[in-house]
Amino acid sequence: MSDATTDGVGGAVTPVFTASTGRRAAMPRLRHLDQHGLLTSAHVRLVAATVGCSERTVWNWLADMRATGRMGAVARPRFTVTAETRHLLALSGGNASAVHRELEKRAQADPNLPKAPSLATLHRALRRDLTPGERAGLARGEAARRAFDVFGKRPPGHRNEAWEGDHKCVPVKVGLEDELVQPWLTWFIDCARNVITGWAATPHAPSRDAVLAALRTALDRSDPFGPAGGLPGLVRVDRGKEFLCATVASALGAFAVPVIDLPAYSPHLKGTIEALNDTIERMLFVSMPHYTGQQKLTGGRTADPDEPALTFEAFVELLQEWVRWWNHEHKPRKLGGLTPIEAWRADPTPLYDVPAQQLAHFGLEDDGKTRVITTRGVQWRNHAYVGPWMVGMGGTRVVVRYLPHHDATIEVFGLDGTYLGSAVLAEQASREQVRAVRNARKAKERRLRADLKAAARLRRGKFEAVTSATPPQRLGSLTEAEAEAELSEAAATDLRNVNPGYIPHLPVPDGWARPAQADQDQSESADAAKGKE
Repeated sequence: MSDATTDGVGGAVTPVFTASTGRRAAMPRLRHLDQHGLLTSAHVRLVAATVGCSERTVWNWLADMRATGRMGAVARPRFTVTAETRHLLALSGGNASAVHRELEKRAQADPNLPKAPSLATLHRALRRDLTPGERAGLARGEAARRAFDVFGKRPPGHRNEAWEGDHKCVPVKVGLEDELVQPWLTWFIDCARNVITGWAATPHAPSRDAVLAALRTALDRSDPFGPAGGLPGLVRVDRGKEFLCATVASALGAFAVPVIDLPAYSPHLKGTIEALNDTIERMLFVSMPHYTGQQKLTGGRTADPDEPALTFEAFVELLQEWVRWWNHEHKPRKLGGLTPIEAWRADPTPLYDVPAQQLAHFGLEDDGKTRVITTRGVQWRNHAYVGPWMVGMGGTRVVVRYLPHHDATIEVFGLDGTYLGSAVLAEQASREQVRAVRNARKAKERRLRADLKAAARLRRGKFEAVTSATPPQRLGSLTEAEAEAELSEAAATDLRNVNPGYIPHLPVPDGWARPAQADQDQSESADAAKGKE
């Protein structure tokens, strides 16, 4: 009798049990019936029909169970993957053939070891004893293994329940002051409504000021940063010194907003911001000039190596337009046909807006000192800072607060915490002067780099190719005269380093007249040489 069942409309359905799985499922019940004297031929006949075997086979199972107590089939000896096999698989980068060759080699070298399995047997054991994720991890590492993991999904929440923040190195090179740089993007997103609440771009690796600038735009719901924003319930970030620095922690802690420190290299724990990072690269960055991941021609060249790069200002403008499109026009699938801003406005969850007076304090640092407004303004870090609001306020004691790494502008407060206004550097160098100083620094840097490369070429020796395990011979012959000349030049260089005004003596030309004493000394030396002969 076939063990296939029908689906009610005449179609055959795959059998539920095989002989081995059916035996493991049926034997506990048959043993119970047999022990209590309730087992009948009808029970055996029903099991045989369901499993797809003969009644005699089921009676044999019962006889084996009564004799040995075993309810399953006798396990056949077979090759299994051991810890050593896993180590060999990792060593060979997941190459099963290389593992098989190594096992055969070891079995031939040591007769006490068991015979090596066939390659087909090894493949079956790897598929049976290792999961796809384990095989991928042993071949290509942890990132490949994680691709086979299953991750849960957080339940949908309300707006401002949780934000996620991250840095992203933009895979595009842009022009900034006659050089190409790779900017960074720092931003925050609301997990429930997928609205980008705040962002900031820097032409270099971000630091505390980038995080504080992005946070400030995220908290501020006034134009041009609103309408999304306000205080979140919590902020999830990965382990980064910029995000978790004391300034950011204190700034958010003052508003009772906890920062959740996620384990490093765990992007699945902040999937919303990671998905946003991938999306902007596929939708925006890939179409920009000088995209680092663009297609390459033979030899690694791009199709248009002379393609002009975007300026940093143009890049920021395109980024700003994309963020506006994402918030106001894009309709993610999870929002049911709404844009992030529409979903945000439709959420009735109350918001907490940070007062403007408190935002003026947000993210600023101070050194704990008080200063006095003089006729030159406010003195800070040996520089004078002035502002139009200082007129008539000479002699007032104030406190200076500042954004990290931004020394062109400071914020001035009264001793009672009242915000007085901003002050700018009074004697700031012009843009042309700053560019000239920067160019001079770059010229010195290029000269030093060239000197170091030349020294490295001198230190680096080349050796001839070998076809056997013998010590290679150094290439490049050097004559005795060349060696002496190079050593003399090195000695002269050392003297110049000690005394920059030192000029080594050169040999006296033959046509020059010599002093009489020098001629006499030369003739005496010649007579002495003849006497020795």
